[in-house]
Amino acid sequence: MLCLLLGTGLAGCGDMGRFQTVATPATVAMPKPKPAVAQTPATEKEHERILASYGGTYDDPKLESLVSKTVDRLVAASDRPDQGYKVTILNSGAVNAFALPNGQLYVTRGLIALASDTSELSSVLSHEMAHVLSKHAAMREDQARQAAIVTRVVTDMSNDPDLTALALAKTKLTMASFSRNQEFEADGIGVGISAKAHFDPYGAARFLSAMERNAELKAGKSSLDPRAQDFTSSHPATPERVQNAQTIARQYAAPEGAERDRESYLAAIDNLVYGEDPSEGFVRGRRFLHPKLGFTFQAPDNFTLDNTAQAVIGVREGGSQAMRFDVVRVPAEQSLGDYLNSGWMEGVEKASTEDLTINGFPGASATAKGDQWQFKVYALRFGSDVYRFIFATRQKSTESERNARETVNSFRRLTLEEIQAARPLRIKVITVQPGDTVESLSHRMAGVDHPAERFRVLNGLDRTAQVKVRDRVKIVTD
Repeated sequence: MLCLLLGTGLAGCGDMGRFQTVATPATVAMPKPKPAVAQTPATEKEHERILASYGGTYDDPKLESLVSKTVDRLVAASDRPDQGYKVTILNSGAVNAFALPNGQLYVTRGLIALASDTSELSSVLSHEMAHVLSKHAAMREDQARQAAIVTRVVTDMSNDPDLTALALAKTKLTMASFSRNQEFEADGIGVGISAKAHFDPYGAARFLSAMERNAELKAGKSSLDPRAQDFTSSHPATPERVQNAQTIARQYAAPEGAERDRESYLAAIDNLVYGEDPSEGFVRGRRFLHPKLGFTFQAPDNFTLDNTAQAVIGVREGGSQAMRFDVVRVPAEQSLGDYLNSGWMEGVEKASTEDLTINGFPGASATAKGDQWQFKVYALRFGSDVYRFIFATRQKSTESERNARETVNSFRRLTLEEIQAARPLRIKVITVQPGDTVESLSHRMAGVDHPAERFRVLNGLDRTAQVKVRDRVKIVTD
């Protein structure tokens, strides 16, 4: 019986075979794996430093797909398709991009927001690839190592803070800039790679112009934050470079007709976070808000606030007054008055120390004098943290005293409604309707200075150009 069942079963399997076709295995060309990016302890350390300095990674699948496809096209068109690249999008509103010698490329969301189409983005990526291919990034790394050694020697040998600061400044200068020849060489190679990848080679000239105009908008606000140093700091966008990029582009294509890929680019950046990340606190006009920590304060009239990695810095128009707001660790058992007199700041007048309460928070204040500046210092205990306000003025006056007092008195908890309403600014892509103008569309922009000029720069419009009906344009909204 068992033999019969087995036989029946085998017969059944054989019978089923009549309805199946045996496919002949086809030879399929498998795609070649992408070249790997070699990691070393030095590049891993630099990668972590970059992430810490630029707000970490910005996770957006649409953007990552756009950037990845763009790089793949550029790599295939380059003379070194065997060179591996890995691109990281940084969560920073600064306009910046850079490369490590091993092929790790970095681009900020601020740069992606400024670019108007994929050909402009490709010009930046191919430029950074050119620095890798030409070994510029490796040369700069060697220079940085040598400069660091010089700085360490000077620091060890000298107790003169001015001399040490000078050495450090020179180190940063060496790190910051590629040489003029390296920039021109990278422009030439980059434009060539973009053109061979069938992107509009004029994208480089357009983006260099956009960077130059963006830098002009920032010129009135001298940022003290290293995160805010933009692409023009290390890649100067001079008129000569713009003209050079145009000349190179003419070797590959006429000014019109090459692929810009604007529509798919705008679709990918729609809803992109613009400017500061609210999770780290942000500036809105004269107000600083930190939804995560739950507080806010307002700077005096005519002050410009800058949210840096270490502190919020405020400078009065003309530079005669300044302020700093930051957080410090103070033991719970130490009084704030004792902290102000504990020696962390020179010139504190002990007799000026005063205990006070600011909107329910325990605090203390004191005055201090330096050679050229006079200071008013406040410390406030907010939960387990202590926040400091340091006000500096070249000449003490009724106005400077009032500015300090009113700013500190504005420090308070955010309401639940304010925390929930504290949303980031975002890029929104809209369609131009009949009757729309640059001026009317710029009035729809939120949270930005110089809205009309900002709108023009974001959309690649020169100072006289007007929008056209059915054009797709970027605005900034909250």
